[in-house]
Amino acid sequence: MKFFRNEKGFTGLEAAIVLIAFVTVAAVFSYILLGAGFFATQKSQEVVHTGVKQATSSMELVGSVVSTGNTTGNKISNVTFTLQLAAGGQPIDLNKTLVTVLVPADGDYKELSYYTGSSPPNTGDRAKKYYVRWVYSLQGSSPDNYLEEFEKAEVTIYLEEAGFNVNPNDNFVIEVKPPIGATYPIELKAPPSIDRVMVLLR
Repeated sequence: MKFFRNEKGFTGLEAAIVLIAFVTVAAVFSYILLGAGFFATQKSQEVVHTGVKQATSSMELVGSVVSTGNTTGNKISNVTFTLQLAAGGQPIDLNKTLVTVLVPADGDYKELSYYTGSSPPNTGDRAKKYYVRWVYSLQGSSPDNYLEEFEKAEVTIYLEEAGFNVNPNDNFVIEVKPPIGATYPIELKAPPSIDRVMVLLR
């Protein structure tokens, strides 16, 4: 006599176990895929925000650019302009901000750094520094080195003592390079006649 096993199908319990196993594997796989997708999306957003921050300027010019002229040498001595944060701009550390001056007629450029003194620099320090006078500061009479919202900083650059010869009708460019954000260029033109005080054209 031969005995045969009845293998017509799974019982209900075995089918439930297999179904649970499939559902568990699918849930784990879906979680991994969704996690990878969320991570990639977050990184893409960070890249976009960083790119926008680097591509947009965080400061803007306020008012006119005023210069002092050397009437004897017939060239511009100093240039003064006022900066403030652009709308939505992040605070700028002026101690880490560079100012580059380019005079095409001279064929040369120099980078000037922030002068931290409370009074204008002496003659020997003017060639490498730019001086900031705070028109308005949130810290009152003891301003810090940060240009923040609602603050205005008046920047003075000593062109003549930095070795630049800006003669009548010369074009020159001043670029403000903050540590974060795009460089802010200021394109200027010297007037046909050099006076003691002048408003430069942009």
